[in-house]
Formats: sequence, C-alpha cells, structure tokens
Amino acid sequence: MLYCTITLYYSLVPGGELQEKFKKNHDIIFYRRQRDKAASQYFASFETLLLTDRGASLELCERDSQDRLCLQIRATQSGTVRVSLDELQPVKPRYHVSDVLLGELRYEPLRVNWKREDCVCLTWGLGQYKLLVSFSPFKLEISCDGEEIVTLNPENKLYFETLQDPTRSSSDSCQDDENRCGLWKETFRQFEDIKANGPSSVGMDLSLHGFKHTYGLPEHADTLVLKDTSVTEAYRLYNLDVFGYDINSRLGLYGSVPFLLAHKLERTAGVFWLNASETLVDVKYNPEPNEGEDEPPGKKSKISPQTDVRWISESGTIDCFILLGPTAAQVFSQYAQLTGYQALPPLFSLGYHQCRWNYEDEADVKAVDAGFDLHGIPYDVIWLDIEHTNGKRYFTWDSQLFPNPAELQHHLQKKNRKLVVISDPHIKIDPDWPLYCEAKEGGHFVKNREGVVYEGTCWPGESCYLDFSSSKTRSWYARQFSLSKYEGSTESLFVWNDMNEPSVFNGPEQTMPKDAVHHGGWEHRELHNLYGFYQHMATFEGLLTRSGGTERPFILSRSFFAGSQRLGAIWTGDNVATWEYLKISIPMLLSLSLTGIQFCGADVGGFVQDPDPELLVRWYQAGALQPFFRGHSAKMTKRREPWLFGDDVTSAIRSAVQDRYRLLPYWYTLFHQAHTSALPPIRPLWVEFPSDTSMFAVENQYMIGGALLVCPVTDPGVTEVKVLLPGSDELWYDTNMAAVHNGARTLDLPVTLNTVPVFQRGGTVVPRRAGCGSSTADLQQHPITLTVALDSKGNADGFLYLDDGHSFSYRDQMQFCLRRFTMRAGRLVNSCANDQGSFDSDDKVESVVILGLNSLKRKPKLKPGAPKTTVTFEFDAKRGPLSFVSPYNGGTRAQLSPNTHCSSANGSKPKRRL
Repeated sequence: MLYCTITLYYSLVPGGELQEKFKKNHDIIFYRRQRDKAASQYFASFETLLLTDRGASLELCERDSQDRLCLQIRATQSGTVRVSLDELQPVKPRYHVSDVLLGELRYEPLRVNWKREDCVCLTWGLGQYKLLVSFSPFKLEISCDGEEIVTLNPENKLYFETLQDPTRSSSDSCQDDENRCGLWKETFRQFEDIKANGPSSVGMDLSLHGFKHTYGLPEHADTLVLKDTSVTEAYRLYNLDVFGYDINSRLGLYGSVPFLLAHKLERTAGVFWLNASETLVDVKYNPEPNEGEDEPPGKKSKISPQTDVRWISESGTIDCFILLGPTAAQVFSQYAQLTGYQALPPLFSLGYHQCRWNYEDEADVKAVDAGFDLHGIPYDVIWLDIEHTNGKRYFTWDSQLFPNPAELQHHLQKKNRKLVVISDPHIKIDPDWPLYCEAKEGGHFVKNREGVVYEGTCWPGESCYLDFSSSKTRSWYARQFSLSKYEGSTESLFVWNDMNEPSVFNGPEQTMPKDAVHHGGWEHRELHNLYGFYQHMATFEGLLTRSGGTERPFILSRSFFAGSQRLGAIWTGDNVATWEYLKISIPMLLSLSLTGIQFCGADVGGFVQDPDPELLVRWYQAGALQPFFRGHSAKMTKRREPWLFGDDVTSAIRSAVQDRYRLLPYWYTLFHQAHTSALPPIRPLWVEFPSDTSMFAVENQYMIGGALLVCPVTDPGVTEVKVLLPGSDELWYDTNMAAVHNGARTLDLPVTLNTVPVFQRGGTVVPRRAGCGSSTADLQQHPITLTVALDSKGNADGFLYLDDGHSFSYRDQMQFCLRRFTMRAGRLVNSCANDQGSFDSDDKVESVVILGLNSLKRKPKLKPGAPKTTVTFEFDAKRGPLSFVSPYNGGTRAQLSPNTHCSSANGSKPKRRL
C-alpha cells in the first residue's frame, strides 16, 4: 500500500493531472458564499464609542440579522493601525491567532478631533494621522497629513458569519435549501468535512488610494506584481504540498504570509491580515478614468487610481493591520515590530549546501564530501533525506547504511562542515517504537472529529501527526533533539522540517482534514496555516536548548507563516529542472523577501527531472546570488554533483560558488541589517528606486542590498542580455569588466556561460574576502578587500559586520564589530559605526580597489601616524580602478578592531568617468 501511494505521489507529470486534487475557487464554498453575498449593512452609533489609553472600541450591528460585532481600533506611534472585529457575544470563543505577534504591542491613545451625527474623526500622534469612522453604514477611512491612504469597508463587503449552536441545525440538505449547502458539512472528491459550529467565514474589503502596484501574499509561483483577479483565480493562502506546482498560478503552495504591500510615488503602505485559516484575496486595479484614452486638451482627471482588495477567510476573526510607511523601509520595520525580525543565521548556513534525496550511506556522504575538496569547490553542509532513518522513523538511523553517524559528523566537523537531517511531523504507527508510544501516551497527537487519534498516510505508511499547536507538545518535541535522547547526533547536526503543511497523502487536497481537532478543542480549519510554523518553532527550541541557549540554530522549513523569519530559513519546495522554474524563482524569492521571509532560496538545478548542463550552470549562478544556496535533487533523477558534467561545467560552477564565498562578508552584513532593521538582503528595484515608475514591475533583476544590481541569466543559449540600469544620476560599475555606465538606460550586455551581469552602484563600498578556502570556517584566513565605487561626486559609503559567526554573544555580550567605510574628498576612512559592540578580530583589510577615478595627479598616501607598512599602488588609466595592496605575507594590514582608523588620500578629487 505504501509503495503504491508513493508511486502515485511522484509519478504524475508536474503541473498536470496531479493538480486536479486541489480546489479551484469555485470549489471553495465559503468563498463563493462571501462573493455572492449582497452588500451587507453594518451600523454603529456614537453612544457605543469608548476611548481608552489603548485605543477605541465601538459596537456594530448588521441591519438584517441584527448580529452584533465588537470593533476595536488601535494605533501605534510608528504608524500602524490595528482594526479588529469579533462577535460581541459568541456562542463560543472564536479562534485568535497567537504566537505570531511579538508580545504585547504598545498603543497610542486616540483622541476625538471632531464629530458629527453620522461620523467621528479620531487622531493620534502629533495629529498627522486621522481615522474617520462613518456610522451609517460603517466605514473607516485612514489618512496621513491630509492624504487618504486606506478605506476599510468602502463597498460594504464586511461580512461576519456568526457561530451557531449545532443543535439549531442537525442536517445540511442541499435539496431542502440550495443556499444552505456547505453550511454544516461539505464534500470535496470523496472527503466529507463536518463543521462543528456551522458557517464561520469572515471577510472585508478595502481600497488603497492612488496605488496601482501591489506585491506580497506568498507563496505563489507568480509574478512579482500581484495580478488583477477580476479575470483570474483569487490568491489562495492555504498551505499545501504541491509537487511540481504550476507556474503563473494563484494556487496556494507550501507557506502563507497574509501580508500585502502597495507602492506608489512618495508612499509605500502595507496590509497584514492576521488569520491562519484558509484565506483568499481578490485584487482589483481601478486605473484613472480614461487611462489609455485621449484626454481633452488641458483637462486632468480629479479621480486618482486605486486598488481594491478583498480578504475572505474561512474562520477566526478579523484582525487587520494597516502599515502606513510612508517609505518601504518603514513598512518593513513596522511589520517586523509586529511579527519579528529575520533571525541572524550562523555564518556556515550562508555558504553552499549539498543535498539529495538521498545520499545512500556513510561511504557515499564521505565520497561526495571528498569530491568537493578534489575539485576545489567550497561547501559547508551536506544533507540527508528520509532514507537515512530506520524505516522512516525520525530521530533514528538506518544501522546498515549509517552505522556510525556520530563518527560521520566528526569526520565532517574536522573540515568545519555540518550535517543536516530531515525531521517530518508525521510519526510512524509502531507500538514497538518508544518515541511513538511516548507521544501517544503523552497526548501529543492531533485527533479526529470523534476524539480518536487521527491517522493519515505519509512516507512511513500509516502515521499520526504531532500537535505542535500545544506548547506541551512543542516542549516534548524539543527534548527529542537533546544529545542524550537523539542517539548518534552531535552539536554539528542541524535540522530540516519537511512535509509540514502538513502533507497527508490520503487526505483532502493531500493535507489534514479541516475537522481534525487540536489542543484546546480547536478545529484544524482554524489554524491550518500555522502548523508548519509551530513545528519550526518547536525545532528551534530544541536546537536552542541543546546548546544551552548559546548557539544559533539552523532549521530549514518547507511550510511557513508570518513570523517564520524569526526561526530560520525556507525554500520554494518541489520545483522542476526547466528554464521556466529558474525564471519564476526570482519573483517568488523577492515576494518572500518583501514579506519578512528573507532567508529564502530555491532548489538549485530543480528538484525533479534532469537539467541540461547549461541550465545547471545558470541555476548555480542564480543561486549564488540568492540568500539560501542549496543544490537539491530527487532520487529518481541522475546524480548531479557539480563535477559530473565535464571540465567546463565544473569550472563555471566552481567560479559561481567561489564568488559567493568571497562575497560572504557583504551577505553577512546584509543579514545583520535584516536582523536589526528589517531591510531585506535582496530587494526589488523599486525598493531602492521608489520614484522611478519604470522599476515598479521589474522582476528579472534585483538588488543585493543597496550596492549590487544583479540580472541572472534565465534563458538558454543567450549571448547578450538586456540590463536595466536605474537612476538618471546613478553610476553603475560592471564587476566583470570594471566599466562604468550611466543610469536611466537599458544596456545590451554580452555574456558567456561563465559570466552573469552584476553591477556595483556608484556611492557604495562592498567588502569581500580575498579568497574562499573550502568552507566558511576558512574565510578568516583570507583578508578583506574593499571595492569602493565612487558616485558622480566622488563619494562612497559601506559597512562591514563581524562577530564569531555562530553564537548569541553578539546579542548577550555585545561581542560584535560594525565598521563604516566612507570616501569623501579623496579620503577613505574606516570608523566604528556602533560603539556598543566590542569584538576582538584578526580580520584585516589587505587591499582596496577604487572605481571611478579619471586621473591620478598625486600618489596616494596613508595618513600621518598610520602603522608603517609596505603598500603597492596600481592605477589603470584606461579603465579607472585604483588599487592599493598590502602584501599578504608582510607588513601590517589595516586592523578592523573597534578603535582603529585608517585612511588614504590622493591629491585630486575623483572625477566622473563618462
């Protein structure tokens, strides 16, 4: 039976017949019910308005049903408005999402600015923010500095299905009343879903004024800019295991972040819909009247464009956050203050990861490990999939294939490398397995609607599923990672949470039935999208506890929700080895990055099917320029270690991986920024160039931080690519050729199989390592090289962050170093950017390359009082770079200790090279 199930799961053509097991919009009854509902009429009265030091509350009443809701409006000083709606007197409590928000938020008191019979205007802060509450019908308008930003319930689409006593209706006969179909039970394929409390959906519409571009709502294999769903399927947020997912689809995939960003000239705003049940989002763009038509001479429309967004969730409450920005950086920060900042990853996890389903045994692992050394390709982590276990029992090892797992980890650790193993949420039903018995006796499994432990089919066959929504279960699961419990594990073992949507091979839509029951009596429908988030949380707690709270965990999770960024990394799941999947991976990762999930990547080479050599090279080049960098392939594919395709392919892959390692000081600095300020390491062009409308929809190229523009090659057989260089006042330096180009142009750039377009922005400083070694642990043996790219005024700025790369000492003992490099008037200065940190580092700057000099009138020199050292200066008058190098084996290089400053100056002001 198991063999047949697995064969069915992986034998179908990706994106084809398999998709029929998943619902389309017309199959989702609560969505149809909300969409078909005529405009409802909720009213409020000023008499129910209550103001406290934490905000305002107001009662709403629906005209026909007389259902009463409690509205809460709260605001923060940072520019976030929280609008919450719940039943005033429910027959039982409705589910409220917990553990996603970072503790108790600090709210500002609201004040009455003015009032009339039909509305009241509230304000907070210094008076720049205003909330206009209309009573009849209810509507909420939010403005800043006189500009209306968002209107909630503009079309009276607010609709709140109140919970019912199940004794009021014991049957659900579509024959009796067509409109009642699906209220108390529904079927999809052969599956029946019994709803304990009847219909419970919630929905609300809002308008974003002046906006024509929206982003976010991952995870979907779709464009960066959200599509108008008037003529397509709505964006579905429902975590599903979709093997070989369709491209350009709004079908829900492995994770969900109900966060939408909107951008226009001079403002970015965000909408965060905190609901963990199945959610659908409709987006409708309303352009300016007569857009695209001939306007009468001199006549300008007074109506600005707007985007209408409608949120519909199956259950729970309405808990909606409006993030007012006004800049993209402020929206990122406002969202991080709600759900958390990206975890600072251990340095090794930013290196290259080698994974396959499955490496066969210890000898195979050691052979692959040796292959990287033999071919001079650095890597940090090798991974083991489900076959490493004893019969798919997690926390065990196959004694025939992996008889000495601790010795294997020690073998890797001698080379400063790590091992990652898989740990899925399903537990094999085996009365002779102590872990299964302990979990069952401890009440750690999800139950079915009859109150019996739920059983479903996954890799081990018949399985039970851990109830990670229970803190008791999470603590129990975390203890399984202790060295004393997890035999064969060591401190260099890290974890991969897979199949945690959760995937159930014989379940509806290949997941858990919605009427399964969790801790506290909550139906699975209430918290489905949180399941993987909770396993990720439990695994994080386990690795954290294993080290006594001193070491940063590394966990990769396939399923995720808002807040998962606090816990580790995610990837885009079971992709396919085609050019189309390589191409779509870029907007997918940019969408994730915009919504806080910033440590993200896609399987390099494609998980299933066999890439041709050119595609494999191009995917390595793209993956090396993305946050999480892992090669991964399915067991039915041909082996694809980088040295199996001939010397030319090996050389090209080696070059891409080595470039990644040399750039790790910059990547690590960007992740420090993400961890402290929420700025994503990879960014769509519009984030850096918010006033350039031509950037708003670009998705084939992006920025790494604020300094590097990259355009991965995602088409076969090309010898030239078009690169859009933003900014009319910007200079861009080709890192391959050192040539400089003006911005606000499209460049036709020649490429070979060994090159990928990367440009450094004028006005920036990028730190690199002079070499890469065999893993990240070797990086400190290589000094720092600074590439200073001058802007048109001869200036440049950049940062370098250093710590021990693995512990929490940067946070607990402030053991870190943040340096700032500044070029002004021909003077390069290395200064301390944060005097709270102190870190004893042997890292040194060995060389500096300055791009953008037109001439050199005077020999560069170190400032008076600098340590005496031998420095070699080179200037290329034709290409412009000035390089000065302190030999690696002699002299005293520029220290990066907290109190050291170094500078050099040439006698002329750098000039712009045209």
